[in-house]
Amino acid sequence: MKIAFSPCPNDTFVFHAWVHGLVSGAPKLDVTYADIDITNKLAADGSGPDVMKISYAALPWVLSEYALVPCGGALGRGCGPLVLTRGSEAATQGPAVLSDKRVAVPSERSTAYLLFRLWAAEQVPGGVGEIVVMPFHEIMPAVSDGAIDAGLVIHEARFTYPNYGLTMLADMGSWWESDTGLPIPLGAIIARRSLDVEAIARWTRESVEYAWAHPEASMHYVLHHAQEMNPDVAKAHIDLYVNDFTADLGEAGFAAVEALLGRAAKAGLVPEVNFAALRR
Repeated sequence: MKIAFSPCPNDTFVFHAWVHGLVSGAPKLDVTYADIDITNKLAADGSGPDVMKISYAALPWVLSEYALVPCGGALGRGCGPLVLTRGSEAATQGPAVLSDKRVAVPSERSTAYLLFRLWAAEQVPGGVGEIVVMPFHEIMPAVSDGAIDAGLVIHEARFTYPNYGLTMLADMGSWWESDTGLPIPLGAIIARRSLDVEAIARWTRESVEYAWAHPEASMHYVLHHAQEMNPDVAKAHIDLYVNDFTADLGEAGFAAVEALLGRAAKAGLVPEVNFAALRR
């Protein structure tokens, strides 16, 4: 079975057991490690593999072909994308500092960017200037070097941005949680509707449970693929993004996804979603 997910610690931790043949009865995986911007595009144009990790924000374009797998993804609290700027002076000016500025984002269809657009519509007078799409690991160096005025970051950047001399201007997750009371839906696992999605969900859940039961077993694999090789950073990343919602999206998880996509559709940022299709 062909699968694509990011090389980030949460994804490699989740799928380590399945990739290494430790999930009973699960088919062998042919893995492509790809940035979220790439998998979002593969899903949208129909050329993607059987199973993929994509942004929840990209779901409205692919639900006719792909089903949401209700486990294995990234959804939680205190784990939202951050808007970063150089130095503390810009951050003290608040969101208005982004007016007419160049902002780097990890994908035009990322959940991070969707949250940012919803937030900026309320918080940035006149709106931001140019949006530049970059692989997420290039964003902090670009902000630090002055090539970009601000950057929207995800993944382990939450833990490492001070190393680049950067300051947090806003936390999209804190804004979302305070505004809605719901967790933040970030990355989704999807599978082609022609496949046995229930079986894929079962194998994914078993892979997650194996990872929790044997946390050290995956560390070499995780660090081999991670952008940040510090084991403490990788563990912090996993602890934040792999949680109860990873094992089972549940009603709270579905409510969060429906709230995000419903609000985005109302704002004209994504197509209208048939919420029944989210649950197959």
